[in-house]
Amino acid sequence: MKYVDNVKSQMRKGMLEYCILLLLHKEQAYASDIIHKLKEARLIVVEGTLYPLLTRLKNEDLLSYEWIESTQGPPRKYYKLTEKGEESLGELEVSWTELNETVNHIANK
Repeated sequence: MKYVDNVKSQMRKGMLEYCILLLLHKEQAYASDIIHKLKEARLIVVEGTLYPLLTRLKNEDLLSYEWIESTQGPPRKYYKLTEKGEESLGELEVSWTELNETVNHIANK
């Protein structure tokens, strides 16, 4: 089972960035909202994983953020895709479609 657990973990890690870009393509979001939406989709992520990933994506100019005042406490950092992020998402969507078709082809042979 260790092998299967490791492969499943690697698959989830590989999909996490793509899923974050998909979420932020729809609307800008606060980190806690991103975690909630990922959990709703059964992709479990903790803050200790998400924040470094968001920082890396921002440093790669795929994301930007803005501070928005909150009615419940301090201002919140809302993330959104940059133009480069939108382009990268488009490329990932093509790769996902190709990969999905390949796996389905092999599985159905």
